[in-house]
Amino acid sequence: MGASAPGPAADGATAVLCSGGLDSVVLLARELEAALAAGGSPARVRPIYVNSALAWEPAERRRAEELLAAPPFAGRLGPLAQLDCPARDTYPRTHWALRGTPPAYGTADEEVYLVGRNVTLLAKAATWCAVHGIGRLALGLLRGNPFPDATPAFFAAMERALSLGLAHDVRIAAPFRALGKAEVVALGRSLGVPFELTLSCMNPVSAGASALHCGRCSKCRERLQAFDEAGIEDPADYAFRPQDVRTGT
Repeated sequence: MGASAPGPAADGATAVLCSGGLDSVVLLARELEAALAAGGSPARVRPIYVNSALAWEPAERRRAEELLAAPPFAGRLGPLAQLDCPARDTYPRTHWALRGTPPAYGTADEEVYLVGRNVTLLAKAATWCAVHGIGRLALGLLRGNPFPDATPAFFAAMERALSLGLAHDVRIAAPFRALGKAEVVALGRSLGVPFELTLSCMNPVSAGASALHCGRCSKCRERLQAFDEAGIEDPADYAFRPQDVRTGT
């Protein structure tokens, strides 16, 4: 299955699902470095943002644009593709992801499942890849992901179905499948990722033209604990930064 592919596609073109969050930005930096090491054009690495009309996405999308205008990305990638695949007509209006009331700090990962999230992301992005002649689509899936649309069997089936239905071979790559989040933090530091510009929060707090991590949702917990485990200070701004990253207090 393409999820184990170590580097860019044979034609040198790779699309990267990039939300502006920690994992996807480190993945984008890694793909950029791999393209350069292979002697290819870094402009053949194309970031894709898929807007699903979830509550945190306006802040997330602005942050992704800001990130791509900063080193090590500025002027070195293909332009950001912004696609729409809204979930408002799929999830009930009371869904926490639409209302902006995310699961609390200590919530287990299994309880933060967005039904069909990877199905819709991959279908939309792969269609764009087919239109633009790109044969490899990478996403920042990490070790221990508990969801049914993050298994090797799912990705193998999705890769086959998309390639067949689009009449275009699309390899789905998950280069971080064997890594934990702390390992991704360490990798990001080695690649010069501007962590202070990444946004990994389901309830970002407005601060003028920017946004702060809320420090109280389960996504913030994952991020803070990963930096703590990696022994690196998270340089991002928080509306509330817990003293104890284990408990969120």
